[in-house]
Amino acid sequence: MKIARFRVQGGPVRLGRVDGDHVVDISDVPGVGTSLRALLPGLPALRDAVQAADAGRHLLADVVLEAPVDDPQKFLGIGMNYKEHAEEARAAGIPVPENQMWFNKQVSCIVGPRADVHKPRVSDQLDHEVELGVVIGTRCRHVPVEEARSVIAGYVVVNDLSVRDWLQKRSPTFTLGKSFDTHGPVGPWLTTDDEVADPHALRMRLSVNGETRQDGGTDDMIYDVYEQIAYLTQVMTLMPGDVLATGTPSGIGAPTGRFLQVGDVVRAEIEGLGAIENRVVAEP
Repeated sequence: MKIARFRVQGGPVRLGRVDGDHVVDISDVPGVGTSLRALLPGLPALRDAVQAADAGRHLLADVVLEAPVDDPQKFLGIGMNYKEHAEEARAAGIPVPENQMWFNKQVSCIVGPRADVHKPRVSDQLDHEVELGVVIGTRCRHVPVEEARSVIAGYVVVNDLSVRDWLQKRSPTFTLGKSFDTHGPVGPWLTTDDEVADPHALRMRLSVNGETRQDGGTDDMIYDVYEQIAYLTQVMTLMPGDVLATGTPSGIGAPTGRFLQVGDVVRAEIEGLGAIENRVVAEP
């Protein structure tokens, strides 16, 4: 099942079940409401009712899609978690960690799958990173690797936009360079875990103005999704709606200096999950 947050003609945000090229409004199904984060713990029990809903059908082309989860308690990313990406980072003089290296993306950076993203006033080094986003469905702590899949609600496409000079030079941690406003486009909807046979067997691509910049697969992860959840939950409680950005394949702009410019259109897509497309605009 695919669940989206959407608006119709400037109206309020609603939840919808994506059905082909339509979205079916499910917000009036008892127990659903308009917050995906609030819905996630009860979604298994409401699944049949959500699947049966057929009122308020809209063409996807006629609605505005919002970030599936716009208000997670945590938006976390892992650095250099793809083998080829780690090698290109090493070649660019970026240190490669020996263990899982996690950072915060502040939740204020989240925008929708078609929203504009800002080229910062203070930097010319805006970079792209297509990533598989994992959305947690169950409050959890100390999760064994072999049980980690049971706490996953589903998956989204993330572009983990990064401001390289603030990421590697202007701050001793990654948080500032990863958290500029609008630098967390997410979407286009939540694809529930049962629709993904293996999250480690998905092709992911990113293009800029139609030119492919990144083309890889989630099978190149150094630490797989389940190892990531097990590692994090040794430290903290993950909550329903928390988003984990699980790393990016090679092809980022930093090694070549090909950074994003005003007017660029960046499309990030993952097999089976859909695509997000965002235009770069000057920061107001």
